[in-house]
Amino acid sequence: MTNPTSCMNDIFGLTACYSSSLSTLQQQDVSMVMNLVNIERHNARALLMHHRWKMDRIHDFLERRGREGLFREARIVVPPEDSSTAARARAPPHKRPRTVTCNVCFEDVSRPSDVSTMDCGHCFCNDCWTEHFFTSLGNGKKHIHCMQVKCPAICDDATVRRLLGRKYPDAAKRFDNLVLDSYLDNNASVKWCPSAPHCGRAIRVVDASERYCEVECPCGVSFCFNCAAPAHSPCPCPMWDKWDAKFRGESENLKWIAVNTKSCPKCLRPIEKNGGCNHVSCPCGQHLCYACGGRLDTLHNCNRYDEAGHANYDSIRRQMLRYTHYCDRFNVHVNSRTAEQTQLWPAIQKRAVLLESATAIRPLIREASWMARAHRALLASRLVLARSYAFAYYMFGDEVRTYPSEKANLPIAKVLFEDQQWQLEENAEKLSKVLAAEAKPVLAEEEVLQAMQETSNLAKIVDTHCREMYKCIQDELLPLLLEPMTIAPYRPDGPDKAKDLPAP
Repeated sequence: MTNPTSCMNDIFGLTACYSSSLSTLQQQDVSMVMNLVNIERHNARALLMHHRWKMDRIHDFLERRGREGLFREARIVVPPEDSSTAARARAPPHKRPRTVTCNVCFEDVSRPSDVSTMDCGHCFCNDCWTEHFFTSLGNGKKHIHCMQVKCPAICDDATVRRLLGRKYPDAAKRFDNLVLDSYLDNNASVKWCPSAPHCGRAIRVVDASERYCEVECPCGVSFCFNCAAPAHSPCPCPMWDKWDAKFRGESENLKWIAVNTKSCPKCLRPIEKNGGCNHVSCPCGQHLCYACGGRLDTLHNCNRYDEAGHANYDSIRRQMLRYTHYCDRFNVHVNSRTAEQTQLWPAIQKRAVLLESATAIRPLIREASWMARAHRALLASRLVLARSYAFAYYMFGDEVRTYPSEKANLPIAKVLFEDQQWQLEENAEKLSKVLAAEAKPVLAEEEVLQAMQETSNLAKIVDTHCREMYKCIQDELLPLLLEPMTIAPYRPDGPDKAKDLPAP
């Protein structure tokens, strides 16, 4: 049994492009602009780069400002067809002047094939053009402009390749790579996969209006399309960047943060968790929460950080304790997810085989996909919970600024957030416990129906709480911040899966 594929995969039209396919996609976009406004390839590429490869922006500018206004805004020089200088440059070789003086080296060139002229009509010898191209590439310029002083015209790509290829073939290849890189560097809808070692794929999102999404490359790497960091929603990119840097920098110095055992509150015996559920029991009979080590004899709630309980500590110690609180719970859910992936999932697969082979049960009930769906909901909730603690650390601390008029609303929103976080944790633990229950060798139909109903209901509740937490963060908390932030939408089946393009 395998996890069902996501039904959300094609929402953003994700494709994984190899360099050859990427070049083909780039040429398709360039050809569209060439035909739209009747310009040469290099100017079409410059126009697309200026508008970050967004065709809708080009259409909008063209409609509002016209063709000339579109070129003027992007500083693209397209001389009129009756320009005398351009006409002489484009004239057949037998009608051109027999001798041309290059205004760079001041040499007289008699052969027409030894000079080149750009769209602007400026003409120089090929040797000077070649050195100009080579120097411009060395300076990392995305556009190579005409050598004439203050001339903004962009040099023809074919001429650049042809002249560089004669004297500097490596530079000609570097120019092709620069042209291709410009498609990624300036294109908001395409990004390289951040895998290491690099898989050689780029991810293209057809609908680039929503850059806050999480994608999965065919190589298996999941990442945030906005910042290229590992997938981290519902924690916004600026907060996750700080959390990741802090977590990596302090994890070695604060070994005690990632606690491997908890002391039993009754007999003080060290307890090590061997499953995904965080409600564990000591051999002495005491039940405790593995997240905080507290007793489970009464109503238990440990997701809130107790500010009053640590008020007597000095400020540095309080900051350390506060970070430990959030980091400890972040690690707990990450480790629980790992255990539920590596240990719980094989057990569920075996249970599914046992169920599907139970001939005494009706075929409709023997179908075991409900366990896979519940397991997938559990894994998604673990990620949401872990990242929610990274978000809470910055949202409710002093690291981010809120609007002065909204400071009074922050404590109210904090209570709402923590209530939802607690409910999600409680139901995630219940779901983990139900899924981890031992399968009986003899299955009764009523027991299977009861287990299916309980598991499916818990999975729906967990999914609902995940959605509500996303909604609370996006609609209630992030609007309070001075710095605009947003998060990728909730995807219960994980990041959208990119698909390989066919070979060009």
